[in-house]
Amino acid sequence: GADVYPIISDNVNKTDTRFANHTEFITKIENLTGHKVIASITEAEPIGPKSLLDIVVIAPCTGNTLAKLSNGIIDTPTLMASKAHLRNNKPLIIAISTNDALGINLKNIGTLYNTKNIYFVPFGQDNFVSKPNSMIADMSQIISTIDMALDGKQIQPVLLK
Repeated sequence: GADVYPIISDNVNKTDTRFANHTEFITKIENLTGHKVIASITEAEPIGPKSLLDIVVIAPCTGNTLAKLSNGIIDTPTLMASKAHLRNNKPLIIAISTNDALGINLKNIGTLYNTKNIYFVPFGQDNFVSKPNSMIADMSQIISTIDMALDGKQIQPVLLK
């Protein structure tokens, strides 16, 4: 029942990967949501002043995005949308997916975890044997996380086994 406005990074907007052709992926997102993607910092900036959204979800949230958000670096549409949205004291959901969560990005996770109006989708190690620092959110819990965050609560447990 949600009205979803897709916000994409510069990489999603311009890069073909083994997972998808970027043009086909964007078309699919627009068809699924019924909205044109927000694909530039200029398009994302009005989210704050116009208080356009009830909640913003970054999924997946890479280590690069975690680090930039934690340090106030706003150089992508996703980061601009997040910063602009947080200005309105509304919830921002982070669904971690990074190979360095228990490495160099652990301090950034801690900073964001202790930041007002930021909530995490429950996450855990995805492969502790070959990627001991890697963590990934349980994407099936995004909706539950949103429901709790709209009530000002962090879903628990946030760390999965």
